Amino acid sequence: MSKRWFTPRWLVALIAVALVAGAGVGIGLWASGKGSPQPRASVLVGPGDRAVSTAEAARQKQGARVRDVTLTAAPTTLRLGGRKVTTWAFNKTVPGPEIHADVGDVLRARVVNRLSEPLTIHWHGIALRNDMDGVPGVTQKAIKPGGQFVYTFTVTDPGTFFYHSHAGTQLDRGLYGPLIVNDPSDTTAPRRDVTVVLDDWIDGTGKSPDQVLAKLRSGASGNGDSSDMGSMPGMDHSSMPGMDGSSMGGSEMSKSMPTKDNPLGSDVTDLTYPYYLVNGRPATDPARFRVTPGERIRLRIINAASTTPFRVAVGGSRLTVTASDGFPVRPVTTDTVLVGMGERYDAVVTAPRSGSVPLVAKVEGTSTTQAMAVLSTGSGSNPMPDAKVQEMNGRRLTYADLRAAQAVALPARQPDRSYTVDLTGNMTTYKWGAEANGRKNGNLQVRQGERVRLVFNNASMMWHPIHLHGHTLQVVTGSAPGPRKDTVIVPPMSRVTVDVDANNPGQWALHCHNIYHAETGMLTMLSYVK
Repeated sequence: MSKRWFTPRWLVALIAVALVAGAGVGIGLWASGKGSPQPRASVLVGPGDRAVSTAEAARQKQGARVRDVTLTAAPTTLRLGGRKVTTWAFNKTVPGPEIHADVGDVLRARVVNRLSEPLTIHWHGIALRNDMDGVPGVTQKAIKPGGQFVYTFTVTDPGTFFYHSHAGTQLDRGLYGPLIVNDPSDTTAPRRDVTVVLDDWIDGTGKSPDQVLAKLRSGASGNGDSSDMGSMPGMDHSSMPGMDGSSMGGSEMSKSMPTKDNPLGSDVTDLTYPYYLVNGRPATDPARFRVTPGERIRLRIINAASTTPFRVAVGGSRLTVTASDGFPVRPVTTDTVLVGMGERYDAVVTAPRSGSVPLVAKVEGTSTTQAMAVLSTGSGSNPMPDAKVQEMNGRRLTYADLRAAQAVALPARQPDRSYTVDLTGNMTTYKWGAEANGRKNGNLQVRQGERVRLVFNNASMMWHPIHLHGHTLQVVTGSAPGPRKDTVIVPPMSRVTVDVDANNPGQWALHCHNIYHAETGMLTMLSYVK
């Protein structure tokens, strides 16, 4: 049985009391910043605290519509091209059912566990009540095999989100699905939406995700042929010096640093997967979206993969990006977008005048490996699985290109509190960490109403997509307000600064969305105190 994701013993101990009677004791000093000194012991706002229900009451409208959905997690069989694999999924589909709600609705999701292991669901990107966040051992007890749990919360922000298991390595099975929140008052968006869910796939092909994690922890990395179904990428990580005191020559370091062509550096992913999917289908049997010739289409792109970033482009059309992680940005036109694990982008494209065109999701760091779907007017055959689109070599979107739309930009304000979060680790030991202001296993304590600045300092030679639960971050890019996001890419040996308003009380996970990095320690907590 796999470990519960993001619940190491130190973290459970840190918040154990918070799970009883809604409060707890967190040990540690406050970080430097404005505000009076705090005592060494602070009372935490737990998931069952009155502040959590009060915040939810403020979100909920009188007479709000309730959207009911049932998600049953159970073993199922999935066909990948000509191959059948056994996996775990919601309602026997991969991705799981696409859930739709309108802004202000109450989502009531009954989750039934017919697996052999406990699970929870995390509602990724939603600023919801803390006791519905789905982190086992932190915000709720895991749902036991044969049990069920009803998640009930208000959805206040429109956009592209998704849900997934938050237990062990279960995300690297089929336990995920899209969650789309519509704004009925928005009359500017294209009438047609196409949801594009990207994934890397290994389950049922000869190795389970738990076996993959065990192999990574053992240090068994290096070349392996595709029949190994869990081999590491072509680069031999085990020979790479670590960043935890071991030496690294300048030439070796420069090879791993980000460049214009390789923005994530040369060490991009921990695994080579046997399949890469769009909406549960490989490029040899692609998902096919029927479109009207020449119409404007909004792509809702979701990267639900466990370790793989994708570069997305559409043949014959540029992308006009209108939202990042569910929050609108000033529209910007580009040729391709790089999507890290946990990130989402909304992008408007133009359908072909006739025939079919490929929507390509190239595995970042490779020259040919890709997933693919097809936009089709109904005529013409599917493009070849290895179809190339010239847009892939064009302009790539960067965070510097993105500005939060005026309606969602955080108001100008100086931070009340600042933290530096050091991201540490290496492939040799496969131990990853997130240290708050130099304190290993520390939490980031905040008070309701504060503006908090977080500096993600990547001291490792791999990039990390860092995700904060229950909030959105605003990337600090200079004088103009950067994009609002909940998941940000931090390149190797680089820093990314974000601001967050502490307006959702509780205990919130902050972690790398490479699930294998998170499972081995790259996580901390944003902890509200009374």
